[in-house]
Amino acid sequence: MMKLNIHEAKTHLSKYLTKLKTGECIVLCKRNQPIAQITPLPEVSTRPRPIGLAKQMFSVPTSFFEPLPDEVLDGFQGGKM
Repeated sequence: MMKLNIHEAKTHLSKYLTKLKTGECIVLCKRNQPIAQITPLPEVSTRPRPIGLAKQMFSVPTSFFEPLPDEVLDGFQGGKM
């Protein structure tokens, strides 16, 4: 963890941002009193998510494909409830 005064952080921000990429945290100070902490964000995966992660973990009941009752459809279409 690195402590920086605000003026130092503003002056050399790009240099310190590269240190964040290595996993280091920065504590910002105002007159040597800590006021904030900057931590690096986790790496974002660039690989696409695989399809079928929940395969065979659940099944869709046949009632899912049946038409909705009229009172539910009326609610979606702005009819009376």
